[in-house]
Amino acid sequence: MSEESFDLDTAEKRRTLWIVLLLNLGLAAGFGVSGVAADSSALIANGLDNASDGIVYIISLFALSRSQAWKRGAALTSGVLLLLFAAGVLLDAGRRYLSGSEPLGPTMIGMAIVAALVNGLCLWLLKRLREPDVNMRAATTFSLNDFVSNGGIILAGVIVLWTGQNWPDLVVGVAVAAIAVKGGLEILRDARSDADTEGKDQ
Repeated sequence: MSEESFDLDTAEKRRTLWIVLLLNLGLAAGFGVSGVAADSSALIANGLDNASDGIVYIISLFALSRSQAWKRGAALTSGVLLLLFAAGVLLDAGRRYLSGSEPLGPTMIGMAIVAALVNGLCLWLLKRLREPDVNMRAATTFSLNDFVSNGGIILAGVIVLWTGQNWPDLVVGVAVAAIAVKGGLEILRDARSDADTEGKDQ
C-alpha cells in the first residue's frame, strides 16, 4: 500500500494501534522469559518497557475516538508511566549491582535482534500515519525508544560474551531507563505544547 493511499481515519489508526499493541505484548513476554533465563537486567528492563507500552497503547485506543483533551490526557498518562517505569528499572539495576548477576551474552543478542525487527515494523507502521495527533506521536516515541534500546542490548551482549562480566548488562539497563525518562519528558512537553496551541486557537 502506497503512502498516498494510506487511510488516516480513526478505524485505520485503531487497526495500527492494535497491531502494535499485540506485537509489544508478545515482546514483553519474550523479554520477560529470556531476561529471567539469562539473568539480564537489560532484557528485563526492555520487557517491562514493552509491558508499559502495551498499557499505553490500550489507553491510546480508548482515546482515539474522544476529544483532543482526552487525547492529551492519554499522552500525559503515557509520559508519567514511562517515568515510573524508569524508576523501577533503576531500582532493579541497583539491586543487581549490589547482589551480583551472571547475564548470558548469546541470549541477550538473540532476543535483541528479534525485538529490533519487531520494533522496526512497529515504527514503520506508526510513521506511515501523516499528521498524527499527540496521542499517536506518543506511541511513535515508544517504538523509537524500544528500537534504540535493542541496539544497546546487542552491544552489551557482545561485550558480556567477550569479557564475561555483568557491567555492560547493567549499563544498558540504566541506559534504557534514561531513554525512558527522555521519552516521557518529550511526551509531557508535546502534550503541554498541544494544549497551548489549542488555547491560542480558541
